[in-house]
Amino acid sequence: MKQDVIDSFAAAYSAKPAAYSHAPGRLEILGNHTDYNEGFVLSCATGQATEMAIAAIPGRICKLQNPPLKGEFTIDLDNMDTPRPKDWTNYIKGVLVELRRRGISYPAFEVLFKSSVPLSAGMSSSAALEMAFCMALKQLAGIELPLPEWARVGQSVENVYLGLKSGLLDQFSSLYGKKDSFILCDFRSVEVLKTVTMPAGWKIVVANTMVKHNLVESDYNQRRESCERATKVIQGKFPQVKTLRDVSSDMLEECKSILDHTDYLRAKHVVGEDERVMKGVELLEAGKVEEFGALWFQSHESSRDCFENSCPELDILVELAHTIPGCVGARLSGGGFGGISIHLVRESEAETYCERLAAAYKLKTGKTIETIICSVGDGASAESL
Repeated sequence: MKQDVIDSFAAAYSAKPAAYSHAPGRLEILGNHTDYNEGFVLSCATGQATEMAIAAIPGRICKLQNPPLKGEFTIDLDNMDTPRPKDWTNYIKGVLVELRRRGISYPAFEVLFKSSVPLSAGMSSSAALEMAFCMALKQLAGIELPLPEWARVGQSVENVYLGLKSGLLDQFSSLYGKKDSFILCDFRSVEVLKTVTMPAGWKIVVANTMVKHNLVESDYNQRRESCERATKVIQGKFPQVKTLRDVSSDMLEECKSILDHTDYLRAKHVVGEDERVMKGVELLEAGKVEEFGALWFQSHESSRDCFENSCPELDILVELAHTIPGCVGARLSGGGFGGISIHLVRESEAETYCERLAAAYKLKTGKTIETIICSVGDGASAESL
């Protein structure tokens, strides 16, 4: 799509772009809602990505185009402190506001981008847009920031500008992804601990429920607050605990009687997810793919029963995964409350699996899903043109 984006920019603005960038979506493989608890996540970048062309222009008005949306969108660099409701340009404005807060200057610009990352589906189309823009602006304006800082810029867009108390997973995965590999991220030290090659002969099937979620308006923030409350109670018994990342299952059970029941369940999910991430890496490195897949089913059960961030559509997809040959694991992926499930499927059976899953889901619900045999791609990049 690179040349298409460059050509579309030239046609739209009658000028050549100065820089091009690419930033993928991400899949959370294991480690649901662990990032903001300073825990561990196994994730990957997707082949689906946002691609952007950019050039500097004089003045204070920036121009943006996003085919197939019609028309030109604008951002006034002197009037962008407040986000507009349900406006995708908020993700661009948020980056600009955060850079300005850091004392970083940049010119006005014209931008055109296209994206193959599904919207509001749990593959982090928002982080793909943020990181594509960050990398494009970095290249255009010569902004020197370490990659972890660019991830924090994107996180601040969500946390401060838009009010979603999300962690660093989405931006980090988009920046650090490696082709055909999972990355093990530590969100206390904020680093990639290791990459783990995806097992040969297996594919990730993404099943999109088409249930749209707007996490800012969902129970996402309540889940984080519940984790923080649980941590404070546990600290009374175990003062060395800083976040749920420091809590073992045994420690949590010792505190069960003094925890609010809902907060206990939320903590149980997060503590269990951290343990599943580390166990999953061990199993992958030992070539035990089916046992690795079993952790996906366990993870989904925990999301459904403890964290309560699933939904009926996701539960049905995971239930069906147990019944269709070729699949060894399935779970919701991402924030939850709708969006996608991911399925670990033998490559030789992936296409048939998609057909059978879609048909079984339609028979059970009367609804249509979108299935994608997902490729695992490289992280974000940018280049001058």
